[in-house]
Amino acid sequence: MKSIDLVFPPFYEKYIEYASGHQDIVEGLYRQEEELVTFFRQIPQNKTEFSYAPNKWTPKDILLHITDAERIFSYRSLRIARNDKTALPGFEENDFVQFAGANDRSVESLLEEFLTVRKATISLFKNFGEEQLNRIGEVSGNKMSVGAIGCVILGHEAHHINVIKERYL
Repeated sequence: MKSIDLVFPPFYEKYIEYASGHQDIVEGLYRQEEELVTFFRQIPQNKTEFSYAPNKWTPKDILLHITDAERIFSYRSLRIARNDKTALPGFEENDFVQFAGANDRSVESLLEEFLTVRKATISLFKNFGEEQLNRIGEVSGNKMSVGAIGCVILGHEAHHINVIKERYL
């Protein structure tokens, strides 16, 4: 097993905690992939575009948000792992959701996109060595290691699945 030092800003701590049950990032990505697909396929169709309060996201919005965020996190991981010293900017998640059009798509279309992104993420992290996982870069003005970003991918997904369970179903 690879030894990973997790370097991350405090606002990612809850995501890191959600990921703490995974001994290995890649194994966690595989496991969550299956769990997420099964979970979303079991949500009743009339709930997929439900919002529990004004200006809150729907489960479809959340699924596409998980996918978009994973793309961005993976891109950041790639840049840092390849020793790119460029400071990487943040992104405004609410703008992404507002302009993504998730509710105009089927759940199956959203899941297909998620699976495509997840396979790329797995391939990327599967081939990172220990040195790359421990490499540190600047993300949104904070120091962050590649391994921590992998844990954030896991924890971010787990967080949003919990939100759906608690507030939508």
